[in-house]
Amino acid sequence: MLTRRRFIAISAALAPSMTLAPMTLARTPDLHIETGTALGAKITLRLQHPDAARLAAQAMDEIRRLEKIFSLYLPDSALARLNRDGQLLAPPFELLECLAIAGAVHFASDGHFDPTVQPLWRVEAQARLTGTLLSDEDRAAARSLIDWAAVNYTPDAITLRPGMALTLNGIAQGYIADRVAEFLAGHGLTHALIDTGELFALPEGSWPVELASGGSVPLRNRALATSAPLGMTFGGDGQTSHILDPLTGRPVNIRWRLISISAPSAALADAVSTAGCVARDLEDLAALCDRISGARIEAAVPA
Repeated sequence: MLTRRRFIAISAALAPSMTLAPMTLARTPDLHIETGTALGAKITLRLQHPDAARLAAQAMDEIRRLEKIFSLYLPDSALARLNRDGQLLAPPFELLECLAIAGAVHFASDGHFDPTVQPLWRVEAQARLTGTLLSDEDRAAARSLIDWAAVNYTPDAITLRPGMALTLNGIAQGYIADRVAEFLAGHGLTHALIDTGELFALPEGSWPVELASGGSVPLRNRALATSAPLGMTFGGDGQTSHILDPLTGRPVNIRWRLISISAPSAALADAVSTAGCVARDLEDLAALCDRISGARIEAAVPA
């Protein structure tokens, strides 16, 4: 399944939202680069350490472990089982923590970021794939299942009310980047750039990341995420954004070509860049960032 991050990376219609500045690699000839895939996105780890190859392999194992928690498409993932059964006993700590972060962004965005939008996303996608528009009745039925307040989570269990389902596609890749950074730092690594579709840079040195909108962002102990409303479209029509506004129950109005947000964590940057696609203007987007500690607009390109 093609995710919005992977689509952005390969789409010829939209320039890549961020790339490493060439001088980064030129200054670090001993850099170890490891690649893989997870959650439909290309993973790239850039590590500088005497034991970088071994640590990179272990980090990839950690990514695969986390994918088995957050994937919508692996049938036995923790998230897939929660959506299927409406309940998940003894949930992984990582899933609980990610839900807590999602909840914080949900409230900061006045409900524009809402992982319970999955039932609406599913029926919207199914309708578009058949070349039809979702009926008002089906849209209303799916919208009735969007209810963050009905997501109950404790260390003992996560429960949803019947018919509900979650998607963490707007936050999980960032969260995984954070966890990989924590894993590597715990093994003594201080110079690395983790790219899971969202970027996180460990604190030693500075990683210049070029933006398609011009200029670059020097990442150091900080994360960067980009969302593009037309990075993926329903039915491949090039016009109907894959990002839904939970408050209207419809694809977001195309006000932005791309939004890049930096933050202390990649999970926050990921979720805020997604929620920011609903922002009416730059002032609205800035107000959202002001409500998330450390979040900052790095690029906001109007459509």
